[in-house]
Amino acid sequence: MEKRTAPSHIGRIASVHGSVVDIRFQDDLPAISALLYAGPDRSIAIEVLAHLDSGCVRGIALSPTQGLCRGMEVEDSGGPLKAPVGPAILSRMFDVFGQTIDRLEAPSGLEWRSVHQPPPALSRRSTTSEIFETGIKIVDVLMPLERGGKTGLFGGAGVGKTVLLTEMIHNMVGQHQGVSLFCGIGERCREGEELYRDMKAAGVLPHMVMVFGQMNEPPGARFRIGHVALTMAEYFRDDEHRDVLLLIDNIFRFIQAGSEVSGLIGQMPSRLGYQPTMSTELASLEERIANTDQGAITSIQAVYVPADDFTDPAAVHTFSHLSASIVLSRKRAGEGLYPAVDPLQSNSKMATPGIIGERHYLLAQEIRKTLAQYAELRDIIAMLGLDQLSAADRSTVARARRLERFLTQPFSTTEQFTGLEGKFVSLDDALDGCERILADEFKDYPESSLYMIGAIGEAKSKGGQKKGA
Repeated sequence: MEKRTAPSHIGRIASVHGSVVDIRFQDDLPAISALLYAGPDRSIAIEVLAHLDSGCVRGIALSPTQGLCRGMEVEDSGGPLKAPVGPAILSRMFDVFGQTIDRLEAPSGLEWRSVHQPPPALSRRSTTSEIFETGIKIVDVLMPLERGGKTGLFGGAGVGKTVLLTEMIHNMVGQHQGVSLFCGIGERCREGEELYRDMKAAGVLPHMVMVFGQMNEPPGARFRIGHVALTMAEYFRDDEHRDVLLLIDNIFRFIQAGSEVSGLIGQMPSRLGYQPTMSTELASLEERIANTDQGAITSIQAVYVPADDFTDPAAVHTFSHLSASIVLSRKRAGEGLYPAVDPLQSNSKMATPGIIGERHYLLAQEIRKTLAQYAELRDIIAMLGLDQLSAADRSTVARARRLERFLTQPFSTTEQFTGLEGKFVSLDDALDGCERILADEFKDYPESSLYMIGAIGEAKSKGGQKKGA
């Protein structure tokens, strides 16, 4: 943790309600967002959220409040919460206070910056739209991501959000030579430990920073961990002029932590119990993620959707900030189609002829059309059977089923579970494969030959004896 400057003044605790602490000062009040320290050894950090009257402030504790009592002294640090930045933070894990949690020696030569930074000025933002290639077929073909943009990864529990995120980290380091920053907000502790081990085994840790505000931590810590991660990402973008991949798992937990904080400090809840300031809080985080003239922060954010309800206010507000949405489907996961991305619900603002080119655009439209027709025909097939369809409809179904299987892909991060070698597929190879399937080049090959492969050429070597040959 950063060394504190001499305290400007001392206050005393007036009341403690869980994580909410009211502190009374005799002289000037500390500013909003100032960090206060309490407890016998000044180890409990409290962030000022409101001025109640001329002598009292209300703060939210960023660490557990056990041991606090009325009348106890509180020290004003004289500044806001700060995050460490510098080359030495690479390959390390941090908590909300910038303390290392990987049981290694604390890094030296760090600079400390306030986590409350304004978004980049409009004059500094890049006006060109570029594609961020992920090496994942279904994403690059149907919902291309924007360099410097924000992508939402929507899905309920257990459909593969974290697996998709870790695969993108693997591909970012291998292909883009950039920095990856993983921010865990309110997720399980074991996930952080597993991710650290997996990244170390994959050899990508030297290009990564990880910050965690886990689900066992107070809501104040979970609410601020995203700002800590962004401050670190901004250092690599603005000072080192590097591209940064910022992965947030899970942005819904940030909103949920804000809701807890709001309820604790006594604000009147809004629709479905969310905080009335939800859109402002989310915007203050999201607007700092941008593509500038010096580098880009490209963000991929897992979004837990409560009860798979996409009309939930948290999902709706998050949608408004995104340039692409990847929706994971429990139905597709149940059919073994991994990654379980729903091609008809997912979309991208980049998918226009002016950005991705005429060929890619028309091909993506044709794929969506084929898959949509198959979705409409499924009920007829279930009731009457495939034989009752016209010859044209049967061809559409055959193409759609082959496309669905070709758009599956083995991941490097799941090799130990599946036994299949992970594949990075270039956009050209992915488009070529889809084009050849739509042209019926593989109509005589079994569907299974297209399942869990990389480029289309593997279908011929995998099981690709033509039917009837």
